[in-house]
Amino acid sequence: MVASGIPLAIRGGGTRSGLGRPSQAASTLSSAGLTGITLYEPAEMVIGARAGTPLSLVQETLAERGQMLPFEPMDHRALLGTEGAPTIGAVAAGNISGPRRINAGAARDSLIGIRLINGRGEAIKSGGRVMKNVTGLDLVKLVAGSFGTLGFLTEVVFRVLPKPERVVTLVWRGLPDEAAVGLLSTALGSPFEPFAAAHLPAGIGARAFSSEVDTGSREENASKQRAGAVERSNWIGNGSSEARTLLRLENFSASIDYRAAELATLLTVHGAPEMLEGAGSEALWQDVRDAGFFADTQEAVWRLSLAPTNGPRATAAIANALPHARWFYDWGGGLVWLAVPDADDAGAAAIRAAIRPLGGHATLVRAPDAIRASVPVFEPMPEPLLRVTAGIKTSFDPAGIFEPGRMYAGI
Repeated sequence: MVASGIPLAIRGGGTRSGLGRPSQAASTLSSAGLTGITLYEPAEMVIGARAGTPLSLVQETLAERGQMLPFEPMDHRALLGTEGAPTIGAVAAGNISGPRRINAGAARDSLIGIRLINGRGEAIKSGGRVMKNVTGLDLVKLVAGSFGTLGFLTEVVFRVLPKPERVVTLVWRGLPDEAAVGLLSTALGSPFEPFAAAHLPAGIGARAFSSEVDTGSREENASKQRAGAVERSNWIGNGSSEARTLLRLENFSASIDYRAAELATLLTVHGAPEMLEGAGSEALWQDVRDAGFFADTQEAVWRLSLAPTNGPRATAAIANALPHARWFYDWGGGLVWLAVPDADDAGAAAIRAAIRPLGGHATLVRAPDAIRASVPVFEPMPEPLLRVTAGIKTSFDPAGIFEPGRMYAGI
């Protein structure tokens, strides 16, 4: 393939093929045959797998020993309307992270080793089995998030963490965006360690909650009620269109009871939260993680990255230009998921004009191929940075074989 110079699209499970600009490749190089766990040392909290290994197999292997990937990778299938099985190599190549990113870091922060084939046909190994200081160029971090443009990953190694004993979600109702992001910022700046923080404006993923206490033993219910000001809630399906502000707590049960009570006291100006756990909490965060609130629509979908306190300012400016836009906030307000209907450029001009003064950047996640081919999918870079990016691409892939133009036109 290298000798022929045929441009190649890199494919794992095919579930994220709609990310980035439309493929300009003549053929496809698949990792489907590269499967299997190559390394798992639970005591050292590290796992390695070939790039085509289904993500579900990695997660199941870890769960058997009470462990997990720290960064809660997003599943794009519902949003992009794709099928197949997400692969661990694609998680690394796309730096795919979820709500836990604000506490545990992104996928690249847990990625500690890779093997890949570059555009010269050379096999490269970088990193290993342990976390350590890196001197020189850290290829592991460089490759994470490169979407296959620098080489074909064949194996990845991740640091893992223990699964928490208990997970609960504190829910505040009815807060406007600015107040909600202020609540999330206060909570994240406290010593009470939320593991995820999101805000769903009114009408986003409408759900209702009851305030009944879970059935269970007297001791179990007493333990659950020790949060004091926190009210217990259960998931009961569609209904409410109220705004909801969410904080997720993870750890040992006693720790959660204490932290929930302290957060309720710290944030008392916003009212008393309800507490949600079990299947309801899990389903709600899955929708946040996967942008599931926008899965069944034809809208263009964007990810906006900003300073959290600038999120409400950005969405207000966007709403003035695009009145039918909808959005919700993750990562304490620093990640805005935005859905835009009926715009020739998917709203790109208005969105980027709104966030440019705020220092943010916008990535087009879902749109028809014609729009993704004509609109910059990733935030346009200044010319000097674009030259550096092109130079890095050339050093790895001088003939431009791997995913040409996937991220930026002409690179």
